[in-house]
Amino acid sequence: MFHTQSKVRGFITSVTAALALSFLFGTTALAETDGGSAGPDIAAMQAIAAPNLVKDDNSYMEEPDVVSEDKTLKDRQTEPFSEKNLSQNQQEPEDFLLGGEKNRFTSRLPRYGDSFFKTPQSTFAPVQNVPVGPDYVVGPGDEIRVSVWGLEERHFSVTVDRNGSISLPVAGVIGAAGLTFEQLQNAVERAYARFLNEFDINVTMGRLHSITVYVTGNARRPGAYTVSSLSTLVNVLMASGGPSSSGTMRNIQLKRKGKTISTFDAYDLLMKGDKSKDARVMAGDVIFIPTVGNLAAITGDIRTPGVYEMKGKNIPLAKLIDMAGGLSQRAYKGRVQIERFEKGQRRTTFEGDIINLAPTAQGGIELQNGDLVRIYPVPKTPKIMVTVAGAVPQPGRFAITEGRSRISDILKRAGSPLYMASDIAEISRVKVTQQGPQTEILHVNIKQALEGSPQDNIMLEMNDYIFVRTIPEWDLYKSVKIEGEVKYPGVYSISKGEPLSNVLERAGGFTDKAFRRGAIFTRKAEKERQQAHIDETISRLRQELSMATMNAVNSATKSDTADAARSQLDMQKQFLENVQGLKATGRIVISLPKTVAMLKGTPYDIELTDGDRLIIPTRPNTVHVLGMVQRATSLVFRPGQPFSTYVKMAGGYATYANWKKTYILRADGSTVQAYRKNRPAIVEEGDAIVVPQKILSGIGARQTKDLIEMISQMAMSFAVIDNIVND
Repeated sequence: MFHTQSKVRGFITSVTAALALSFLFGTTALAETDGGSAGPDIAAMQAIAAPNLVKDDNSYMEEPDVVSEDKTLKDRQTEPFSEKNLSQNQQEPEDFLLGGEKNRFTSRLPRYGDSFFKTPQSTFAPVQNVPVGPDYVVGPGDEIRVSVWGLEERHFSVTVDRNGSISLPVAGVIGAAGLTFEQLQNAVERAYARFLNEFDINVTMGRLHSITVYVTGNARRPGAYTVSSLSTLVNVLMASGGPSSSGTMRNIQLKRKGKTISTFDAYDLLMKGDKSKDARVMAGDVIFIPTVGNLAAITGDIRTPGVYEMKGKNIPLAKLIDMAGGLSQRAYKGRVQIERFEKGQRRTTFEGDIINLAPTAQGGIELQNGDLVRIYPVPKTPKIMVTVAGAVPQPGRFAITEGRSRISDILKRAGSPLYMASDIAEISRVKVTQQGPQTEILHVNIKQALEGSPQDNIMLEMNDYIFVRTIPEWDLYKSVKIEGEVKYPGVYSISKGEPLSNVLERAGGFTDKAFRRGAIFTRKAEKERQQAHIDETISRLRQELSMATMNAVNSATKSDTADAARSQLDMQKQFLENVQGLKATGRIVISLPKTVAMLKGTPYDIELTDGDRLIIPTRPNTVHVLGMVQRATSLVFRPGQPFSTYVKMAGGYATYANWKKTYILRADGSTVQAYRKNRPAIVEEGDAIVVPQKILSGIGARQTKDLIEMISQMAMSFAVIDNIVND
């Protein structure tokens, strides 16, 4: 049962041992715009300072979504969605495009249309084997396939040479370059009609020739491009990356032989799907991208926030909103803000409502180059909520309709009161007064409220706190643990006020091997109280040692005296570290009589509490000698023998034994001095004889020495009990 020798001996030995931008343009961009010599700065248009807006008007906004500078919003749409692709402040791109609550404003607006031209080239490369239309213009390098049937059958292919001619078997050489495909078919048929009668002929195009076109102006990658002869203006734009940040998307020109033969507006394709102005290119054509025109940006609760290019000098506000896909479902038409550069400063030139977007109303406000339009969300209104706590299945906060929701409605939504709920519930209600909030406490009978009683089924108000109480002293189960030498050891539930004798009777009483005198009874509350006392004692000892060290070192007259004081201090600090984790057991000394019936009515028939534990060990028939003896051991119990007999049997005292302080730890948990009136105490079965170490007091006060001895004794006692409890 006892395994304390090595543990306690070890203890005795150790005792001895650039905030984001808030303007649409920078200074340079402002000078250029005012001067009229250049278009607006796209980069400055995109760097819109949503954080400043949130800071200035946090009653309308939440934290903005942040899109990194190297990735526009639409770039993120091409990436597979996963949590690791989104930062803490980012959400799914689609959520932003729908005007998601956390994405009303972005710190970097994309330029509308940029993502379309950034798509990989191979995705939009023209296909070679598509049917050739009758208006296709034949050129050098094209392959012509001819099949002739009649008296004679021939199948052959010829290629248009550098001179623009093809050599046909039998028919000879004819000119092909510059003809449309339809004209070429007719020319080949006429050539063979001169030599053949009654024949059929089929002329098709084989491999097509390549052409070189030029992309100039404000293109992302200007230069010469070799493309298929079937390519169109859009194909070439895709290959060159489209317009650069300073290039227009609304006035892209296709030039041929010095003349502009077509003007392409990319917004028609992007917004309407209209590709009618997408002309086919020919060899030597030039695609010229002029400087971007006037720009206006729109952000907030709009379906497609971004920087948009205006076609012309001005556009109405309603037109820009329409270009951006319209307002989101969260947009607040009662507030729109337009910022504009005026006289070298950015100012809010308009703030009002857009309830009516007709051209003659607010929607007809003319936007200028560089304007920024902010669409705000619907202002948040306080939610009318109440809180339900206590004995309900689903406590929490519940929304109510003011003037309509009653307590029975909310209790039913919370799952109705549990079976152990009290009939009386408490409602805390805070009322706003000019002198400050006032709390009112109401009590209602919830049973009658659920039955519809008008007196108890009261109307709820905002922020009511409903506490459904349990019946008095409700606790589903309280239990104690009975271990050791009883007939039926185990965990027993207890009722309020049940005494120890009742539980022992339910456990069948003591067995024949029960060592009642050594019973160990522990309690959680007592353990907490003991632990607080231990912690307080160790704290006092720490302060005493600190004071003693300071006094000893300051009063030392010689270096060897100071060194000795420091050495002793180190030993005492080591002791303090060893006892720092000392844990209380919570043991209460009790005395159990021979039978359970004899326990009734005695002071030891204590009222049990939840978590109590009773251990009744087996009769040990031993005595333990611990501490500063020559050999700590367990000896056979001899009735009537004093403690000194057992100390001699353990080899006698060790060198640093404090034999005058020897004490006996009784089996029932009590402690007695080994010497009583200079006479050795008699040892009983199961007792432990503890010989402490002599505490040197070269430095410090008497109180310090007493504290060390007190903690040492507690540690020794707890070590012995701990071994019994954990056996």
